[in-house]
Amino acid sequence: MRFVYPANLTPDETDGGFVVTFRDLPEAITQGDTREVALLEAADCLEEAIAARIDEEMEIPPPSALLNGECAVSVPVQTAMKAALYVAIQAAGISQSELARRLAVDEKEARRLLDPRHASKTASLEHALVALGRNCVVDVREAA
Repeated sequence: MRFVYPANLTPDETDGGFVVTFRDLPEAITQGDTREVALLEAADCLEEAIAARIDEEMEIPPPSALLNGECAVSVPVQTAMKAALYVAIQAAGISQSELARRLAVDEKEARRLLDPRHASKTASLEHALVALGRNCVVDVREAA
């Protein structure tokens, strides 16, 4: 699963600048005075929306295809890995205790891997994903 979501930038005729919304994550709404600032705010807003869904044990929807006029906004790599792990755990129907058992770690350590605000090591997240039959692929592209 990729964690790059389509965003709509709408000119704010009342206050100026742009309002940013994500059709896949309706709770994610932000704004910025310029297009560049709005896109920076959009990335932060998207990260917070994904983190909140993990915290609240809600579904993280797959991103829709980008439509004409939309901008692609991605989450930071660590957030994407934690979200991928969260989605994989849900798909496997296992608990955090079972994840800890599979990784041969303390349950507290397994919980931290899913905590969006805890700085986990990339290697630990990758190991956990592999334990759930997932493969992490990094895709670096030229900025839009």
